[in-house]
Amino acid sequence: MDTSYDGRELVALARESLEDHFLGRSRQLPDKGGMHGAFVTLEEDGALRGCIGYMQGVESLYRQVYTLAREAAFSDWRFPPLGEDELAKVTVKVSVLSAMETIGSLDDFVLGRDGILMTLGSRRAVFLPEVALETGWSKEEELAALSRKAGLPPDAWKSPDALFQTFTSEVFSEV
Repeated sequence: MDTSYDGRELVALARESLEDHFLGRSRQLPDKGGMHGAFVTLEEDGALRGCIGYMQGVESLYRQVYTLAREAAFSDWRFPPLGEDELAKVTVKVSVLSAMETIGSLDDFVLGRDGILMTLGSRRAVFLPEVALETGWSKEEELAALSRKAGLPPDAWKSPDALFQTFTSEVFSEV
């Protein structure tokens, strides 16, 4: 498998996946890009419109991005399925993730550089590194929001049973 990837190609492929959906097309996808975690984010007028991803690669990066674009558009439970009339209004972003690292202390979590995954019991939630930059949150605010995203009280991150993993991402965007 070719492990190289080009961010512009990934963003274009995510866009083509959405277009293919509305046109009823399918395509042969290259077995390229290696095995990486990745997220596809859709924004409309600067607001989140859909975001789906995998923390670890489940198939080659190019194939995964093609699938994730459709999942972000049509399967993100927070939003109605993307309409064909919205296609021209959305901006596509692709985040390619590094390997996850378990951290022993939240002092090792660098806000704005690291994404973070919290696991507490059967609950999990993740924020990409860029979330802190986009929201302007402090570390404590991000951890409280992460706890709420996991369906837990805002101070759940303080539990000694909470486990944290960090990662970085390389973000590619149409803009």
